[in-house]
Amino acid sequence: MAQVQRMSRLMVKTLRDDPADAETLNHKLLVRAGYVRRTAAGIWTWLPLGKKVYENIARVVREEMDAIGGQEVLLPALLPKEPYEASGRYEEYGDLLFRLKDRKGAEYLLGPTHEEIFTQVVKDQCSSYKDLPVILYQIQTKYRDEARPRAGVLRGREFQMKDSYSFDTTDEGLAESYALHRGAYQRIFERLGLDYRIVSAVAGAMGGSKSEEFLAPAPAGEDTFVDCPACDYAANTEAVTFALAPVDGSAHGPAEELDTPDTPTIETLAEHLGVPASATLKNLLVKVDGEIVAVGVPGDREVDLGKLGEHLAPAEVELVTAEDFEGRDDLVRGYVGPQGLDKVRYIADPRIAPGTAWITGANKQDTHAKNVVCGRDFEVDDYLDVVVVEEGDPCPNCGTGLKLDRAIEIGHIFQLGRKYADTFQLDVLGKEGKPVRVTMGSYGIGVSRAVAALAEQTADDKGLCWPKEVAPAAVHVVAAGKALQTELALDVAEQLGAAGARVLVDDRAGVSPGVKFTDAELIGIPQILVAGRRSAEGVVELKDRRTGEREELTVAEAVARLTA
Repeated sequence: MAQVQRMSRLMVKTLRDDPADAETLNHKLLVRAGYVRRTAAGIWTWLPLGKKVYENIARVVREEMDAIGGQEVLLPALLPKEPYEASGRYEEYGDLLFRLKDRKGAEYLLGPTHEEIFTQVVKDQCSSYKDLPVILYQIQTKYRDEARPRAGVLRGREFQMKDSYSFDTTDEGLAESYALHRGAYQRIFERLGLDYRIVSAVAGAMGGSKSEEFLAPAPAGEDTFVDCPACDYAANTEAVTFALAPVDGSAHGPAEELDTPDTPTIETLAEHLGVPASATLKNLLVKVDGEIVAVGVPGDREVDLGKLGEHLAPAEVELVTAEDFEGRDDLVRGYVGPQGLDKVRYIADPRIAPGTAWITGANKQDTHAKNVVCGRDFEVDDYLDVVVVEEGDPCPNCGTGLKLDRAIEIGHIFQLGRKYADTFQLDVLGKEGKPVRVTMGSYGIGVSRAVAALAEQTADDKGLCWPKEVAPAAVHVVAAGKALQTELALDVAEQLGAAGARVLVDDRAGVSPGVKFTDAELIGIPQILVAGRRSAEGVVELKDRRTGEREELTVAEAVARLTA
């Protein structure tokens, strides 16, 4: 027998108007429908209806993780700093990390993720290859000190996450564990009713090699991804690559200096010379761990600093300032060119291919140079994909123009390899009696983010519209107002509950039918059953929340339909 929840006893307060600070759909509706309450910036209280949705998502995650052999544990959120210092992430996380001291002065942090601690757990518990492979997971609160928490529960300083970790003795074993998680994630998101894409990604601060994201397309999403309309290619914009294609540059004449007064920007240069910005070479100066580095891209493109930072992690990347030019005669602000930069590392996007010719700075005030050929007049130290991806850029697989879309990251899987095993010397005794270094995978699902993503994807102009698997109840029974109608509503709710259906019944006295119907649509339970004008005949109205379709049924027919 399932629980019947009566709204007359439920702590739920619905609002007619959007919260003043709400920008995204999920923020507006989850607050208005009484699912969550803001406690502080980026910190949320899950109210009874919201907690039910959260737990339903967590249940699906647990079922699919258990199905691939995962074992659930619970690690502390309050962690010593030493393991994170050993991995380097105590510094890498920077201001995102919540740091604190106990009364004795010992330093701790609130866990943003748990690779280090899981590695130590397995090192303590597993000593032989016979103990592996193993998959451990937890569903737990994580903490990140976001500078600008926003979008309700989508981007908070405290959030709920499933993180799991696989431990294998071989790379082949890691690939199998990765594939198991990938399949489990697909089943999880399909069961939850999420529209999602699997895209290639970069590992970032997590480390490792292969990485994929699971993205839920939504206007409120903070991730931008590309999708190819002609093939199955999809990737986070930070993972999009452009093939290096050298060309024959022998036909270009020698480099020639041009008098270009007052043209320190690409825009002023292109206008002065009457050429498209794409014919020019933009050279952005940044500091990498304090050392000045030049980054070259076509003049009509922008450098993606996030992408550059991912490529150069864990080094710190920042833009140069006016003070950085002092004492550097080789660097002329607004007129930098790659030719002659002997003391500066030169990174270029693959579009700056050997043989291509450019108009670029001549390293002299008010002077540029044309016919500056890559590979002849300057060399590239490192090629990195660093431009901001644009709609229409060629697909790396088939060349078709890519499409850009916004999405919410709901899952991320990594083949970490031996990064953390090397840090903590995680070895087991192998089949040959010799130590074997363990290889790891890391796999995350944002459980609280999934709540927000579902709200964003499934809501309509009337309110939330949950899939049955995650809804706080399967049926919302509404008593239209009179005593007879309330009596029938409670009776049919009990029959549904006895048959195993999860039921919310609106038996509130003194609340108009109009308010009840509006609340039912706002709360978003998939089936709405109304005890209304034909209650005396034992007839109720069944409404599908998503389609709006209505049908009159006897109580027996309604119970049979909703519990089939």
